[in-house]
Amino acid sequence: MATGTQRGLVGAIRYDVRALHETWMGVFFPRQRGVEDTVLGKWEPESARERLTYRLWFAVGVPVIAALYPLLLTGYFIRFQARRLNVTAVRLGLFGVVALFVLLWGGLVGVVWVQFSGTFTDAEIAAIAAAGGVAVLSSALSYGFYRAGGRGTTVALAYPFAMTAIFLPPVVAALFHPSLEDLIIARSDELAQAAFEASPSTVQELLDPIDRRAAHHVLIWFAVSFPVGWVLGVLVALADLIRPTSTP
Repeated sequence: MATGTQRGLVGAIRYDVRALHETWMGVFFPRQRGVEDTVLGKWEPESARERLTYRLWFAVGVPVIAALYPLLLTGYFIRFQARRLNVTAVRLGLFGVVALFVLLWGGLVGVVWVQFSGTFTDAEIAAIAAAGGVAVLSSALSYGFYRAGGRGTTVALAYPFAMTAIFLPPVVAALFHPSLEDLIIARSDELAQAAFEASPSTVQELLDPIDRRAAHHVLIWFAVSFPVGWVLGVLVALADLIRPTSTP
């Protein structure tokens, strides 16, 4: 049993590495991937110049593939989780998805209002409710862009709005909670400082006037959801490129 599992794992790794290598070589050279059973077969360099460029590109690809493989495994995991969510969303439909998020984040607001009214002010509860409204709208937009089809639309829009729909309300609630506010604000400031150190001075000058209060952190977290969603979408696209699947 263990031997079979080990062979399956080794075979899967070999398949992924080979597919990554062939995809990398296919950037500049024709007929590199999935052509073993075709009439023409895999393209091979003939002239000395072709052999030299082929070997150089092969050598450059070794560290690239080594760096991409952990990202590919992450993409497999994210794709598995994303497809489970997608299947559930398709079964629920647009109105079901919206109703689910209304219940989810409406319930969060209700719990905060009933159980933590002494901790949160009315304005803070209103902010959490507003974040829930944005999350509900984002869930509808994410579903719509996903159903519209197209990998570009899914990566550019569906994934970022899904991140907002899932994470914005709890982040807003945490920002106003005494035990979590300092943690989130401090980490956000550290990330901002690290980014500023590597950014042009003009960017620093533009962002200096911003008073990093809770409301601004809400906007920052909303903006962060887009690059995070893009990264997740790209990883899933990489997984689909290397190991396509017909699973919805």
